[in-house]
Formats: sequence, structure tokens, C-alpha cells
Amino acid sequence: MKRKYVAGIAAIMMGASMVLSGCGDNNSSKGGEEGNGGSGDKGVVNVFTARHYDIDFAMFDKFETETGITVNEIKGTAEELVERMKREGESTEADLFITVDGGVLNYAKESGVLQPIESEAIFANVPEKYRDTDNQWIGLATRARVIAYAKDRVTPEQLSTYEALAEEQWKGKLLVRSSSNLYNQSLVASLIELNGEEAAEQWASGVVANFARDPEGGDRDQAKAIAAGTGDVAIMNTYYVGQMLHSKDAEEVKVAEGLGVFFPNQATTGTHLNISGIGLTKHAKNKDNALKLVEFMTGKEGQEMLTNGSFEFPVNEAAELPELLKEWGAFTTQTLDFAKLGEYNKKATELMNKAGWK
Repeated sequence: MKRKYVAGIAAIMMGASMVLSGCGDNNSSKGGEEGNGGSGDKGVVNVFTARHYDIDFAMFDKFETETGITVNEIKGTAEELVERMKREGESTEADLFITVDGGVLNYAKESGVLQPIESEAIFANVPEKYRDTDNQWIGLATRARVIAYAKDRVTPEQLSTYEALAEEQWKGKLLVRSSSNLYNQSLVASLIELNGEEAAEQWASGVVANFARDPEGGDRDQAKAIAAGTGDVAIMNTYYVGQMLHSKDAEEVKVAEGLGVFFPNQATTGTHLNISGIGLTKHAKNKDNALKLVEFMTGKEGQEMLTNGSFEFPVNEAAELPELLKEWGAFTTQTLDFAKLGEYNKKATELMNKAGWK
């Protein structure tokens, strides 16, 4: 089914203190007819999305087939999309906003571009812990940031916590993305919330001292560096491992097969979890269609489709996990308000930069 896309937005966010980013490894977008089927059209729903995964597009196609409602995608980074909705006000064509990171979702809420979702079906799909306190955004999936390790050089018994990665035994062996990466900023933000600012700063300094190289590349690049012997352990999101194991690129599959996945802090504060979410826009003109799409994406069928394609974790507990996620087993997660990730974002970035985390 042909999908309608809108090219990336040129708007620049001014004065924002947070570094907000789109998600996924591909920020490309295809040109298209902007706003086709917008205001007042009963057969459409317009989605402003900062997620750029093929499985999302496949879900929209499935929804179109089942309902006859056309999904128009307007793609961009989260900051571009929020800024555009603020600028357009009541005239915006956006019905739904999709992005990752609890801090970013909370930023959209505080920017006044969302409204509460009121749907018992959606509430039944998504536990309260994965919803905004005012239901201005709803979780679609979660992603765990874990320790990936070289199976041939590291044993799980050598691993324990994020905090232990700052210890002497990992000197010259640790790989991770840069301090400009939102996933790392949110991890540090969670450590500030759980352990305090001073402890988080000490941890960041210890981690930097253990770097196998200056941070570079994405999570996949950290995995490839382990395979190349540059380092032995890396901080990664689990879904990258899943996507690499199911990649069409034989080299990526080989790299991922050499990785072990370790969920840290199981005896203490739990593994860091972040969230992908969706919000109903304040001026949605196709509200009923928008809620139907949210119901589909959070329903059992939609959740199983999503997690089998992205290897994120479902928020709907009725959804059956892909075999790979079952193999990794159950794990304890951090218990904190996702909004805290945004609240501490600036401080986390400052701490990382002060520690020399490039």
C-alpha cells in the first residue's frame, strides 16, 4: 500500500534547554504531499512521528487495511515536530505525536501540544506505570539499556551493575556512544534520580577512565567494536541486538551472535528502562480515528507485531514476547517517573561533559 510521507521539517527549535532527538538510525524521509487528507477528513489520521522504523510503517498499513482509515505520516525529529505544533496552533493538521524517551514525551506535554487521552480500551491495554500521570501520552513500547559483552572473553559472573563499570577491572575495555546521545543522557539522568548528583558524577568519571576508545558511532558500532576486539563490554539497548540478529546483513548477524546480554542492577535499583510513546494532539481534528489507531497499536495484535519487528518490549502484558526476548528472561527494572529523565537531562549532560565524556 502506498504511504504518504512528508519531508523533514526545516524548523529550528529556539531556546530549548533539552537536547531532543528523533529515534532510530535512519532519519531519512520521503517527499510527499503534505497534509493530504487533513482537516475534517473523516477517513484519515495524521501522525507526526519521530520514530523511523519499518515496523511502524507496516503497522500503519495493517491499520489501514483493517479500518479503511488512511494514515498520513509527517516525519521529523521530536524537537522539529513539537515546535511545528506550537507554531501552527489550532491550524495544525497533527492528530497524533509519536516519539521516544520519557523526558521528550514530558517536554511535549509541558509545551501544551497534547491533550488527555480518554479511552477505557487504551487504559486496559497499557498499565498505569507506562502512562503519563494525566494520560497526555501513552506508552507504546519499552527499551532496556543493558551491558552487552563478548561471550568469548567475559562471563556473566563478572558483571553486576552500571556502577561496577566504573571499576578498575574494566579499564580500557568499555565501549559506549557519546554524551550527546539521548539514551546515555537518560541513563545518567536515572542515576542522578536514584543515587544522587555527586554519585552520578563520580560514576561518569570512572566510566570515562575505562573507555576503550573515544565514544563514536551508534549502538551497532559498539557491538562491532566488541567483535573487533577493541573492547569487551558495551552499554547498549537490547533491541539493537535483536535487530542485528535478524538483519539481512550476514556480518551484523555474526557480530550479534558473539554478544551476550546482561541486565544490570538486578539486586539493587533495576535495569534502566526508557519508553516509546504516543500522544493525542491538543487540536486533533480526526480524534476518533486517532484513538482507534492508538487502540490498535497498544492492542495485543499491534503489540505483538511491533515487538516482533523492533524487538522492543511490549507495554501490553497480554502480548506474547518474541522467542529472543523470552530467551533473555524476565528482569527487574528501575522504578522511577519517566518524566524525571527530562527533568535531569540538562544536569546529566553537564556531568558527562565535566567528566570528559565526549
